[in-house]
Amino acid sequence: MRRRRLRDLSIVQNTPNSEEGNSEQQTVIGSSNVPETLDELEEFQTENGGTCRVRGRTLLSDLYNLNLVERVKVSRNTYGQPVGSEARLLAGYLGILARNASMLPINYESWHHMPDSNKNQERFALEVSDDYIKKALAKKWRDNKSNLKKQYFKKDISLEEKLRNVPPGMLRYQWEYAVIFWNSKKGEDRERVGTSSRQKQKFTHTVGSRSFASVAEAEEVKSRQKVRRLQLFEITHRKKDGSLITFEAGEIMEKLKEKKAEYEATDWTDSSVNIENIDNRIITEVLGPERYGRVRFQGSSVTPTQYFGSGSQQYMPSGSQAKAKVQRLRDQIAQMQANTVEQIAKIQRKYEELQQQLRAEAAEREAAAMTAEQSKKYDDLQLQL
Repeated sequence: MRRRRLRDLSIVQNTPNSEEGNSEQQTVIGSSNVPETLDELEEFQTENGGTCRVRGRTLLSDLYNLNLVERVKVSRNTYGQPVGSEARLLAGYLGILARNASMLPINYESWHHMPDSNKNQERFALEVSDDYIKKALAKKWRDNKSNLKKQYFKKDISLEEKLRNVPPGMLRYQWEYAVIFWNSKKGEDRERVGTSSRQKQKFTHTVGSRSFASVAEAEEVKSRQKVRRLQLFEITHRKKDGSLITFEAGEIMEKLKEKKAEYEATDWTDSSVNIENIDNRIITEVLGPERYGRVRFQGSSVTPTQYFGSGSQQYMPSGSQAKAKVQRLRDQIAQMQANTVEQIAKIQRKYEELQQQLRAEAAEREAAAMTAEQSKKYDDLQLQL
């Protein structure tokens, strides 16, 4: 009998001639692709001095019990996002990959520096879209680095102790590189930028490990109606008791409802009006234009062109693509300047060290010459006597 976690999931045979395996609307993951892990329940120290056992990292050990030719089939929506119960399993699977130091090392300063050979989906034997897999892995890889930093680096101990405080399962050379970078001015500057960006986020969603795509798909199955973005915002920002997650989320919800009421009093009297387009306009008017390459409340890997079609520009700021490109170039220039400043500082330090060494050697030579001269004078005096 299958374990409970896999009992209700769709299991397929991964054979070369399988028609299901070649479908463009599904992907498969299986036991032969899951790296071995030895994670167990973790113990944490409580405030009163005791210990508390909590859930550790995701293991997905139930996948190991699958036969080598068996795979869990993961369905996808029209935007290529995994949906259904299997989607959460895939997310956990990608999390295990992201925490595998041999496959995705943490000694790279950013995901952009990671070699493409490490990101290649063929390494993971997955048939999901390359764009989705890379974005999902990038987020989970960054989250893993952030968690390691909080647990093992952000401690009131010396740098030497931090270098020795290697997390379980982490390769020492990777950890030492990461610690040195986090401790550098460049690492501290990057942390300040990240903290500032995070503080600008007024609220988050309440769906946990489920994706927006899975939530929308489940609601559509339940109601047999398409879930629009305004409805999805309300679903994903309410707690179990029905209350909104934050005061700011409540304010935004009220503004969205007020704007929707205005449109209902005018445009919705015309049967030819596309309600979904009105929802999109309401969101743009209340929250501002969409960010470059993103669509609010749709999760990762959905682009404005995919979602809005040829009319995507009406939901984007004027010249946003050009502005975004200019901003990216500015960021690249700033990064180059920061690297240049760092290189100049290194050269300056080496120059000062060399100057100190030369002065020390000159002082030694001068002292040696003085000693030799005094010795000579002493010898001459002895001869005279």
